[in-house]
Amino acid sequence: MNPILGVVFHWLGGLASGSFYVAFRPVKRWSWETFWLVGGFFSWIIVPWLLASLMTRDLLLVLHQTAAPTLFWTWFFGLLWGFGGLTFGLTMRYLGMSLGMATALGYTAAFGTLVPPLVRHQHIPALILLGIFVCLCGIALAGAAGFSKEREMSDAQKRVAIKEFDLKKGLLIATFCGIMSACFSFGLAAGDPIKELTLIHGTPYLWQGLPVLVVVLLGGFTTNFVWCAILHIRNGSGGEYLDRSYPMLNNYFFSALAGTIWYLQFFFYTMGETQMGVYKFSSWTLHMASIIIFSTLWGIALKEWKGTGRRTRLLVALSLAVLIGSTVIIGAGNYLGSKSAVTASK
Repeated sequence: MNPILGVVFHWLGGLASGSFYVAFRPVKRWSWETFWLVGGFFSWIIVPWLLASLMTRDLLLVLHQTAAPTLFWTWFFGLLWGFGGLTFGLTMRYLGMSLGMATALGYTAAFGTLVPPLVRHQHIPALILLGIFVCLCGIALAGAAGFSKEREMSDAQKRVAIKEFDLKKGLLIATFCGIMSACFSFGLAAGDPIKELTLIHGTPYLWQGLPVLVVVLLGGFTTNFVWCAILHIRNGSGGEYLDRSYPMLNNYFFSALAGTIWYLQFFFYTMGETQMGVYKFSSWTLHMASIIIFSTLWGIALKEWKGTGRRTRLLVALSLAVLIGSTVIIGAGNYLGSKSAVTASK
């Protein structure tokens, strides 16, 4: 166990999650459902199976030996998370990276972190609770910065930064997205027996979460595939995959790149979780905080905050400082809490 290393892994996961949507920007003229599904094949099917097959032992045998209820609930929570995943892209579409991430992930952080330990009647150390509270304050500050931007910028300025900016529609989608996205955390918790089995088969401790991701992400793929198929039928966009009038090589490459980067967030997440000791549930807050930190930095780089006043920029800077502080507090809480648990068990 090394909570400091765990925090670093979660930062890397946050960097991947906060960056993946940028890779979609060079995709030209494809409908949203087309590039989302191409990216999804890589993030939910190809890369998870590839890395789990290479880095764990007896993947298929482990999944075969897993009890059916465990597989079902792990997959089902992934299915529910899929509703959050497919609306996540719409959140970015209508609110931009900074405000969209802050709103959706605020709900996700609260539900995804606190529900699993409460269901298990697990004690939550005060310092970790403080870190979670500080993280939520940082998310609130990021949201306040977004609302401040809304008041300061003209409609023309908003649409230069975010072409389809729509605050009311975006907030409704982001709320639904955030609550459903928390189900990913529930799926990871439901998959704990899979981790135990893969360790028995000789999988290194660091990679124990990869087989669980295969099942959770299969659930997410199910939801997204059905929705994208519906959109293809409704919009008549199904032929875009083979239509050579589009820049095919460019679009497939950047969609695949975006999907691969997206998967890396949970690749690093599962690594970080192994380092957080008995209070690994706090990994979810660390992940959310890291995502918002890097998505906000991307929002600054992409000039989403251009044209805003001093107050808004100050809120952005303050939210970043508070979120970074929350990851330090939670890391310290995990270290001290786990150390006390070990001492008490002796």
